Amino acid sequence: MTTDTSPEAQPAAPQQSSLSTAAARNLASTTKSAPQMQEITSRWLLRMLPWVETKGGTYRVNRRLSYTVGDGRIEFIQNGGDVRVIPRELGELALLRGFENEEVLTALAGRCVQRDFRAGEVLVERGSPAERIHLIAHGRVSQTSVGKYGDEVAVAVLADGDRFGENALLDADAAWDYTATAETPGTLLTLSRADFASVLAAAPDLQAHIREFSSLPQQRQNKHGEAEIALSAGHTGEAELPGAFVDYELKPREYELSIAQTVLRIHTRVADLYNGPHNQTEEQLRLTIEALRERQEYELVNNREFGLLHNADFKQRIQTHSGPPTPDDLDELLCRRRGTKFFLAHPKTIAAIGREFNSRGLYPDHVDVGGQQVPAWRGVPILPCNKIPISKENTSSIVAMRTGEDNQGVIGLRQTGLPEEYEPGLSVRFMGIDERSIISYLVSTYYSAAILVPDALGVLENVQIARGRD
Repeated sequence: MTTDTSPEAQPAAPQQSSLSTAAARNLASTTKSAPQMQEITSRWLLRMLPWVETKGGTYRVNRRLSYTVGDGRIEFIQNGGDVRVIPRELGELALLRGFENEEVLTALAGRCVQRDFRAGEVLVERGSPAERIHLIAHGRVSQTSVGKYGDEVAVAVLADGDRFGENALLDADAAWDYTATAETPGTLLTLSRADFASVLAAAPDLQAHIREFSSLPQQRQNKHGEAEIALSAGHTGEAELPGAFVDYELKPREYELSIAQTVLRIHTRVADLYNGPHNQTEEQLRLTIEALRERQEYELVNNREFGLLHNADFKQRIQTHSGPPTPDDLDELLCRRRGTKFFLAHPKTIAAIGREFNSRGLYPDHVDVGGQQVPAWRGVPILPCNKIPISKENTSSIVAMRTGEDNQGVIGLRQTGLPEEYEPGLSVRFMGIDERSIISYLVSTYYSAAILVPDALGVLENVQIARGRD
């Protein structure tokens, strides 16, 4: 009888699922440090955000009703990375001006398809059939055509709230008489002629409206687009006072707490025999929590549903004047909100800020934040955050924010009082010991962030951080 000893015939070694005793012994002898971890960063965002208790796991942001019909620009609703056109804003289109059937407008808005574009992308080509209208939610688009002598000429530059291709909805023979190219990354919504025709066929009142345009009644709103509160001032005697109420959004944004979890596994032999001088369970748990907190900050910056970069209002996103981050760029970012608490930027972006300032003979001040000296511009600290992404083109973003509920700013959301809570908003729950003597702990943290009013958060986009040639 022979035995097959080939590698293919040998049983696979079980995959390691907990700390090995060999590694554990490294903490049980000699003079030693606690386990170190390179992933740990300063996590300024988690330190600076005021954390609001969120019972029930959901936080609702109630705002005044806000839309501006009649200003010539189309406005949108953002929900994380998803963008929708406000149905009433479709009244800015010439062929829908004065049409007030909410049901039909909502049906048209629901047919709009989101399209994210990148800088340099050709959105429409001159001479090709025009089959849809384009509504620009964010970004800058240039239109060019061919001049009298065959050279390329600029037609227009469009930005947030503009649109092009309106005639495509009704004219089956429409063609583009210009080329539209994206100058910056952005987002637009498109409505095709076929989708418009489908809604039109089922709406007799829309058919009648198309045949006869009417003017849109003047809507009263304040300079921020909020529904105006009727007031009277400077009157004498027994003048009749206007009645007033503050209208609210009917469908306010709700933020549900997100979660980051992992299962920590420790062998009972390690926990029993190798706990001096360092407690193995405590050290494993400490490093696990550090990793979860790093992930939490990443999600607060980049998550598509609630992350700061995706939820910044389009009107609060600006572009640099020339590419690199200049003092003028930071001033423009500052002037868009009151009480900016801090800037947040990638460390490489902060280095680029320093280079631009130094080239102009300027040297940023330093301010004390939590006992640490950090650079500042006009008294506003510039804090590092390596979770802000850097693109392949070596561009990044600078975030400026006002914080706190009382200031109508940006807030962090969490719920405390969790079962087996280890830190505020973080629990460590014992899951038992399996047949291989592995102890398991479920480590969970719950969090989110909310922007109470749009101007609480601003973003300077497409900041060039690459060092130029001297």
